[in-house]
Amino acid sequence: MKWSLNLGRVAGIKILVHWTFVLLLGWVAFTEAQRGSDTPTILLAIGFVLAVFFCVVLHELGHALTAKHYGINTKMITLLPIGGVASLEKMPEKPRQELLVALAGPAVNVVIALILWLVLPSLQGTPTEEFFLRITPANFFYLLFFVNVVLVVFNAIPAFPMDGGRVLRALLAFRLGRVRATQIAANLGQLLAIFFIFIGFFYNPFLILIGAFVFFGAYSENMVVQHLDFLRGHSVREGMMTNFVTLTPTNTVRDALNKLLAGSEHEFIVEQDGVVVGTLTRSQLIQAVKEEQMETPVAKVMSGDVKTFNVQDKLADAYTELQKTRVPLYPVLENGRLAGVINNDNINEFIIIKSALSQ
Repeated sequence: MKWSLNLGRVAGIKILVHWTFVLLLGWVAFTEAQRGSDTPTILLAIGFVLAVFFCVVLHELGHALTAKHYGINTKMITLLPIGGVASLEKMPEKPRQELLVALAGPAVNVVIALILWLVLPSLQGTPTEEFFLRITPANFFYLLFFVNVVLVVFNAIPAFPMDGGRVLRALLAFRLGRVRATQIAANLGQLLAIFFIFIGFFYNPFLILIGAFVFFGAYSENMVVQHLDFLRGHSVREGMMTNFVTLTPTNTVRDALNKLLAGSEHEFIVEQDGVVVGTLTRSQLIQAVKEEQMETPVAKVMSGDVKTFNVQDKLADAYTELQKTRVPLYPVLENGRLAGVINNDNINEFIIIKSALSQ
């Protein structure tokens, strides 16, 4: 994710903090200053936020390390003001595996809360409202206990993209299959999202944001699973484009610009006698034009690090890769030579056609 600070790696997983996280810390410091808090109190409040997000990192590591046990890697965990995001390559499709991966995150918070419960002295009486409004050395770890309980309860909501939605899908999938289970879990999630948005207008505007997040998360999850189902059993050969424009390494930027203007292509494969040597995107081409490199060979401005697919690869795997990387197009090879290209648009058209034929 752009504009993120790398905090290091845990078990090979990058831990990133997005720059907007600084805004959260600044808002906490500003709020405490407005209340007349002194410097130690402000620093304690910031320290509490950092402690909460440390628990969030552990939560996401619970997901990531469990997924790793099933051969699914996680590239990074990114901290945002609204929480943490673990970038898993994918979720396991086997219900039992998805169930365990989904439960692993909240289980970490349960363990943290249990440890704090056992270590902290019992509270004398019921906490007052003031107890929750200001961080003090006396209530710091008690509030951290309550936050972990809230994280467990919040993630138990049976709606995507919360863990509860994935748990529900995994349980339903044992009997109904992944596609039907996803439809049911997504529909329930969207109903809950509408409820959150409605309540948010009357009580807390933050619920509107949560509702929108849940609604579109559920919709996206449902669409992806349905698309993968349509693609199952099909090869890249069936979904690739065979009519496309290529460039050679010796073509100039001017040549590429003429081809860009003459057709509908926005990206080009650069090849020499059927061997792929690079790709050239529209943004790279426009940048070269701005730098007055009209007569420069495209070999000087193209990307030489190119991932390719084989015609026999699974079309579902290509779809997942394109969704994950957002690369505009990939070359497709047959016996090491260029046979076609594939992108998101063409796969989506393939899905639309298959969907229409199945009706």
